[in-house]
Amino acid sequence: MSYENPWYYEGQIVESDVLETYVGFVYNITNLTNNKQYIGKKLLRKTKTKQVKGKKKRSLVESDWKAYYGSNKELQEDVIQMGTSNFKREILYLCKSKAECSYIEAREQFSRKVLESDEYYNGHIQVRVHGSHIKSKL
Repeated sequence: MSYENPWYYEGQIVESDVLETYVGFVYNITNLTNNKQYIGKKLLRKTKTKQVKGKKKRSLVESDWKAYYGSNKELQEDVIQMGTSNFKREILYLCKSKAECSYIEAREQFSRKVLESDEYYNGHIQVRVHGSHIKSKL
């Protein structure tokens, strides 16, 4: 897959430095040939573990967010078949915590009724968030 297709936020191309203070984002990917969409979330960093002198050492490394096209298999197949230029990737919300990402992703999916429409690639909604994790952050 080619990764030349940028992410957009509020109409502007997103650069890595803009995202430094965030944990992740909620996004919309639109297939420009048929307007089918996918709502999801992506974390910007992941934990990497490696052995150093017999001890496990954890560090945060950048995730594959720049090249990411969702976890949905149908969407991924369409991206491969049609090419990345036929898809628009938009960041809807920048999130300061994992819980905020999860909550906003589910909120968007429910409000758009993604499971009730053939206009979305989404096949399921999965969320587990405790209210105390998000009340102070939203």
